[in-house]
Amino acid sequence: MDLDPHQMCFGLNIEHDRKSITCFFQLIGRPELAQTLANRLSSEEIQELVHYFTGVLKSNMSEDEYHELFLLEQSPHHHK
Repeated sequence: MDLDPHQMCFGLNIEHDRKSITCFFQLIGRPELAQTLANRLSSEEIQELVHYFTGVLKSNMSEDEYHELFLLEQSPHHHK
């Protein structure tokens, strides 16, 4: 992690925002945190999070990046 979690803050400047959101994503992806949160979310909250996050991915990544970086697929993709 490039940034200590206690140094996360948003709104100062884009460089610090990007470091903070990177740290945030790394923290939220830890298995024990992910499992704890997943077990407490309602179906509606899950749907809202998935809808929002996939929208962010779609608007900020190419389809190949999505498959390689998010789905961890190794081979090239040919999408129609």
